[in-house]
Amino acid sequence: MTDATQPTDAPISPLALRSQVEDAINLVRPAIQADGGDVELVDVLDGVVRIRFHGACQGCPSAGMTLQMGIERVLRERVPQVSRVLAI
Repeated sequence: MTDATQPTDAPISPLALRSQVEDAINLVRPAIQADGGDVELVDVLDGVVRIRFHGACQGCPSAGMTLQMGIERVLRERVPQVSRVLAI
């Protein structure tokens, strides 16, 4: 039996990495939208994902918690190449 996931040190094209990050963001997006907000993928570079909050998420006191406990956790679990997530 083989493992279909890539090791964290396996090279991956920037386009494939961005696609994997988008897919992971789409998993948490419905919960964010349910609270009147949204999240946009801005950039993925050297394992750092940059996102932008929209709607009710802008200026929300819980946005930091959403970023760390929701978005970053899911991204790091689903995309091993992700080392950090920043809101810009």
